[in-house]
Amino acid sequence: MAQKEPLTGSLSRDLSVMEGLLSGTADFVHKNVEVGGVQLCLVMMEGMVNLGLLAQMVARPLLAADFGGNASPEEIGAFILNQTVMAADQKTVKTFDEAFRFAMSGFVVILIDGLKEGIALGAQGFSFRSVSEPDSEVNERGSREGFTEPLKINMTMVRRRMKSDCLKFESFQVGEKSRTEGCLVYMTDTVSPELLAEIRRRLSRVKLPLVLDTGYLRPFLEGDTLSPFSEVGVTERPDTLCAKIAEGRVAIMLDGTPYALITPSLFIENFQSFDDYAHRPYFATFIRFLKYVSFLLTILLPGTYVALATFHPESLPHLLLFNIAAAEETTPFPLMLEALLIHFIYEIMREAGLRLPRPVGHAVGIVGALVIGDAAVTAGLIGSPMVMVVALTAISSFVVPSLYEPMAVLRFTFILIGGLTGIFGIAIGCGAILVNACRVNNLGVPFTAPLSPFTFSAMRDVLVRAGWTVMQKRQEKVQSLQGADKALRRPRKEKP
Repeated sequence: MAQKEPLTGSLSRDLSVMEGLLSGTADFVHKNVEVGGVQLCLVMMEGMVNLGLLAQMVARPLLAADFGGNASPEEIGAFILNQTVMAADQKTVKTFDEAFRFAMSGFVVILIDGLKEGIALGAQGFSFRSVSEPDSEVNERGSREGFTEPLKINMTMVRRRMKSDCLKFESFQVGEKSRTEGCLVYMTDTVSPELLAEIRRRLSRVKLPLVLDTGYLRPFLEGDTLSPFSEVGVTERPDTLCAKIAEGRVAIMLDGTPYALITPSLFIENFQSFDDYAHRPYFATFIRFLKYVSFLLTILLPGTYVALATFHPESLPHLLLFNIAAAEETTPFPLMLEALLIHFIYEIMREAGLRLPRPVGHAVGIVGALVIGDAAVTAGLIGSPMVMVVALTAISSFVVPSLYEPMAVLRFTFILIGGLTGIFGIAIGCGAILVNACRVNNLGVPFTAPLSPFTFSAMRDVLVRAGWTVMQKRQEKVQSLQGADKALRRPRKEKP
């Protein structure tokens, strides 16, 4: 391919090749100038470059320099590399492919007649969303900053919080056509070299033409298992990312998305938030128990209600049983079909409210709750106890938002199990889910650790949250948990 060919050193020929490859592209811009008797060309993409910054940092010093009217291409290149102010973000390019990649990333590529290397200077000026509070991880305490789309800004937010020479950003590129820039974030004094090497190997297997979000990379980082739970965490907060990499994990950030991946991730981390470490320990412990109970209610309450009312009515209080029987006499559907129908309607309303603009989305929620729910009960399609079960289930599902996807699927699964096999099927289903979670071991770290296998020292931040005076005595790392691969327990050593 012509893109892989090196620059020829002839300005007219190189420009001719570029124009041929980018023919029909309206945003391709190039400007020819003459400095010291040497022809130069500034190649850029319209809208990607800050023209004011380019003029102040490059054009003015270059045009004001006195080369005696007879400079060599090497002297011009050395002046740009060493004398211009923009020396912090500059690269040399040798092929057309590199020239296009830098130009499409907001760089200005300077081609010099007679020089077989171009110079790429960072002068990014494209528009992007400013740093704002993350929507998916709302907290009462802590920072209000969340990741944004440009990768460099996200790296800056992490560096501001981790002023350590052990923090490393390792660049990589994915997407054969999108050529999305990304970086691995880790601490050299806590990460395991084997873990880091395995993550690099898995990312090298990504051969997708387009990578527009970290979700494209998630399947390559997860283990080969049929588990409803993901072993890769997602965060939009730089403080959460810093806390995770300090425990020996590796984060993956991509340009163009505000969501970073964290691997390996543990099941218990879905019930932890930054507020847990800002509040008093007793209140953080109470909130944590509240999340565990909400998770169980979300996946088990509808199925258990259907199982008890269908197969085990004797286990219900008499007054409640009479109310359920009276409500079900007026409905035409069996209890299991009724539960599936109302939960399916709820998922439709949730998806509609999520995709529509926020003012309209709130209106959809109000209409769904008041009109559809009340009309369904009045029309005799749904029993009033079932509406109460759905409402409690829906509210509980929002307490642990990171687990909503598996909870939604498991909720329907347990309704089917409870309606077909009763409470004994619910118990067997719980055991199957527990066994499935315990068998997940992604990147050498058990997904259910430190509960299974049990690590006593880590329990101070699982079911309860100990105070910082206790937690500061020992910092737990993922590779030190019981059941972790022994090869991961060797810390990474810096080269002298």
